[in-house]
Amino acid sequence: MQGFVDAIRAFLDLGATVILPVAIFILGLIFGQKPGKAFRAGLTIGVAFVGIFLVVDLLVNNLGPAAQGMVDRFGIELNVIDVGWPAAASISWASPIAAFIIPLGLLVNVLMLVTKTTKTMNVDIWNFWHYTFTGAIVYTLSGSIIQGLIAAVLFQIACLKIADWTAPMLDKYFGLPGISVATGSTVSYAVLGIPLIQLIQKIPGLKNLNADPETIQKRFGIFGEPIFMGLILGVALGLLAGYSVGDTIEIGMSMAAVMVLMPRMVKILMEGLMPISESARELLQKKFGAQNIYIGLDAAVAIGHPSVISTALILVPITVAIAIILPGNNVLPFGDLATIPFIVAFIVGAARGNIVHSVIVGTLLIALSLYMATDLAALHTEMAVESKFNMPEGASKISSIDQGGNLINYVIYRIFALFN
Repeated sequence: MQGFVDAIRAFLDLGATVILPVAIFILGLIFGQKPGKAFRAGLTIGVAFVGIFLVVDLLVNNLGPAAQGMVDRFGIELNVIDVGWPAAASISWASPIAAFIIPLGLLVNVLMLVTKTTKTMNVDIWNFWHYTFTGAIVYTLSGSIIQGLIAAVLFQIACLKIADWTAPMLDKYFGLPGISVATGSTVSYAVLGIPLIQLIQKIPGLKNLNADPETIQKRFGIFGEPIFMGLILGVALGLLAGYSVGDTIEIGMSMAAVMVLMPRMVKILMEGLMPISESARELLQKKFGAQNIYIGLDAAVAIGHPSVISTALILVPITVAIAIILPGNNVLPFGDLATIPFIVAFIVGAARGNIVHSVIVGTLLIALSLYMATDLAALHTEMAVESKFNMPEGASKISSIDQGGNLINYVIYRIFALFN
């Protein structure tokens, strides 16, 4: 068993830039494409994800230190450290149930496609770690591998159903036809985020507040373009973090670069994906009737929109502020502050790019996430200790906004807690 677990980890360590091209190449062959065409599609998608993750790293590597600067500058002291999704993922894959998740997840996805209970073929295997986390939480709670695997499957089913539900929005607003996103952190915020956006857009006065990139650009001319919005918001973050003039300009330039480069990387991705998507649709229509098929990808494909980045950059200092003032919150936001673009992507899509509405709903849901992450801190910490995770210096408890504060994960955990 240990050898199998090590093999799974070695495969996952290759990263999405290797796993996805291989998966796309195999899918292309399954869907009847010639090897050369399938290989080109996989290679193009791999190149696109190299570019996407380079831009994501640029975002994360600038947001992380800025967030730490804000925390240090304002002297925030809370006793639960948000270790972020990378730590949460590594803790998850160290769980005894981790070896079962990928084969089980693929089997569940195929069965749902065959029974027409989903339209999403999720090739984003790396993000199966979200399913693993939920299974590991329930395993830690119950000591039962069976209960853990059931919990993981429930989380996966919820993610696939929400991916189906939100796929038309990805097409209409983000310009990503034939794609869905089943990334656990992103879809969990859609459950309440989309209804709350719909509610806000019916409230007199509030519904008329509009600040999307198009409106901003019309009002401010070239200074309203995404490149300038990134510069301005980046400089504002630098000032809040207490950066020097040079460092403040540098983070501003980095955010401007993110605004410009991410949409271009997504265009390359679509170039590789469209042939696969068309082949999949044709084959499944022949085999299973008039069923459209969505290719499930990492939520990174949706975060390049200027409204998503703008909303996320505004929410970083807001998240730090509400962590201080929320009564009963013990989580110090840190590791997952750079994950906020992934968290708000579907909220922004539902708001059709309205940054004002997106920030309001994002603030409410992040506050809720902090409470859930606080409640799960003891179990999250126990998972970390059992996986021999190196705890941050001075930290007695850890949690994460991404998955510790994940609504779907929390509901499933609470259901199983009733019986354990």
